[in-house]
Amino acid sequence: MIERIWSGKSPLYLLLLPFSWLYGLITIVLRYSYEKGWKKSWRAPLPVVVVGNLTAGGNGKTPVVIWLVETLKQRGLRAGVVSRGYGGKAAQYPLVLDAETTTAEAGDEPVLIFQRTGVPVAVSPVRSDAVKALMASHALDVIVTDDGLQHYALQRDIEVVVIDGIRRFGNGWWLPAGPMRERAARLRTVDAVITNGGTAMAGEISMTLEAGDAVNILTGERRDAATLQDVVAMAGIGHPPRFFATLRDLGVSTKAEVAFADHQDYQLTQLKPLATSGQILLMTEKDAVKCRSFAEPNWWYLPVDAKISSENARKLLCKIEQMIALKSD
Repeated sequence: MIERIWSGKSPLYLLLLPFSWLYGLITIVLRYSYEKGWKKSWRAPLPVVVVGNLTAGGNGKTPVVIWLVETLKQRGLRAGVVSRGYGGKAAQYPLVLDAETTTAEAGDEPVLIFQRTGVPVAVSPVRSDAVKALMASHALDVIVTDDGLQHYALQRDIEVVVIDGIRRFGNGWWLPAGPMRERAARLRTVDAVITNGGTAMAGEISMTLEAGDAVNILTGERRDAATLQDVVAMAGIGHPPRFFATLRDLGVSTKAEVAFADHQDYQLTQLKPLATSGQILLMTEKDAVKCRSFAEPNWWYLPVDAKISSENARKLLCKIEQMIALKSD
C-alpha cells in the first residue's frame, strides 16, 4: 500500500499531506538553523564525505559506500566510515567495530561495510562522536558517512546523493505522504548524484548493481546463483522487489518470495520454517550478516557490488583527493 501511495498511484496521499507539510517545515527550519549558526555543528579536521539520499530507503546507498571506500583504498587513501547504526543498540557510544561486533550492537549496514571492506567503522547517534573515536584509534585520510545527508550537526566537505533510477522521487512529497526526506531541489546543492538503475539524467553518475556468486553462509562455498534449485528467496531491505527482480534476471526460479521490513531483526524460529531442508533459503548479504550465528546449512546469500565507471565518477574521486590534499597542508 505504501508503495502505491508514494508512487502516486493512490490518491490516499492527500489524507497525509498535512503531516507532510509539518515534516517539511521542520526539516527546512532545522537546516536553516544550522546554516545560520543558531544550532551548533562540528567540523572534523579530516575531509568528510556524506553518502545519503533524499528518499526513504532502498536506493543502493550502502553498495555505494563500499564502492567508494574500496576505490579510495586502491588509490592509497585511508578511509574510515561512520554511521548512525540504525537497528543496533550498543552498551555505550561511540562504538568502534571489531570482528566480534554484532548487528544487534551496531546495526546491519555498519557490520556489512566492516566485513566487506575491512576499513575502520564506528557508530553513534552523534556522528561527530563516531568521527572522533575513529580519529583517536586510526590514522585516516578521509571520513565517509553512511547516510547522514540530513544530519547537519556534522559539517561535510562533499555530499553524494544516491537515487533509485526506477522509482526516482515517487509523487515528490515529504514523508509520510511521499518518500521524500528533502525535496528534489536539494540536488542543486550537492556535489554528485549517483543513479542506481534506470536512466541517469544529465550530470548524474550512472550505476548498476552486479551480483556475484551465491555464497553459503556457513561454509563459504560459492555457486552460480542460476544453478541453485528449489529456492525460497527472502529480503529485509528498503525495497525487496529489487532483490527478487535481480534473481529473476539471473535465471533463478523461486518457489516463494518473502519480504521483511528493512533492518528486520531475525530469529531462527522465524526463518527456519521458510525453507525445508531440501530447499535453499537465499537472502541478501545485508540479511546474512544478521543470521551468521544461527544459520542453517541450506542458507545462502547473494552479494552485489556497485559498478560505477564514468567521467563524472572520476571527477568525484579527484575532488575527494583534492580535498584531502587541501586539508593535509
